Amino acid sequence: MAGGTSQPGQTVTGRVLTILELFERSLAPRSLTEISSETGLALSTTHRLVGELEAWGALQRDDNGRYQIGLRLWELGQHAGRHVREIARPLLQDLFTLTQETVHLAVRDRAEALYIDRVYGTRRVPQASRVGGRLPLHATAVGKVLLAFEEPWVREAILSQPLERRTPQTHVDPDALRAELALVRTRSFATSLEETRVGATSIAVPVFQGGLVAAALGLVTTSDGTSTIERHLPALRGIARRIESSVGGFPLQSLRQDVSTGRKSSRRNAEGER
Repeated sequence: MAGGTSQPGQTVTGRVLTILELFERSLAPRSLTEISSETGLALSTTHRLVGELEAWGALQRDDNGRYQIGLRLWELGQHAGRHVREIARPLLQDLFTLTQETVHLAVRDRAEALYIDRVYGTRRVPQASRVGGRLPLHATAVGKVLLAFEEPWVREAILSQPLERRTPQTHVDPDALRAELALVRTRSFATSLEETRVGATSIAVPVFQGGLVAAALGLVTTSDGTSTIERHLPALRGIARRIESSVGGFPLQSLRQDVSTGRKSSRRNAEGER
């Protein structure tokens, strides 16, 4: 394992990000040996880097001596995209007040919807993602909106990839999805009916900037609300327009880079660009 890693040419920064990425995939505490095994880093290298991360506060040990995300890293992460969230959060709260449902804002990052903010409703709805979490574009209402209003070559590039079937209801046939996305462009909204999580249904509308889709505003409820979910469209569209006018010239998609820089850098070093 030349250079303390199974991936020749990986920089020290790349190794550190590879360690942190483990906790993005799963927040479960890990031993030093597990971190070494999962990252492909030599145990001695892992020991040194994890020690530095712990000293800085990015990692901390639990009562059993296993490593988990540290409070300082969590605190740092709260600053990602703070300016946009400060603008959008009151509007999301307004949408929640109008609908009493869980609402969220997402942007596209490659073939995934990246959730940049969310206000939770009181209804118990099966949750498939979180703020900072990602889901496949083709399986979510926000993702379908983002995909539908993207440039055609982007849509085709994503639809040509293998599409993950998250539930038995997930639409994975490319031709059927092309037809569905054309309908989304016509109606200017999308739905996802138990396609990401059984028991949950969602609806979303686009948020535009400069004539281009910048984000998607969505709402999720229980599947027994499927037949009436479109009643929330006036509120969704009204809040989407307010976000567009309030954010103004600030690029919503820059938030994608703020939230996902660590993951992107780690993947470049660990896997190469996909």
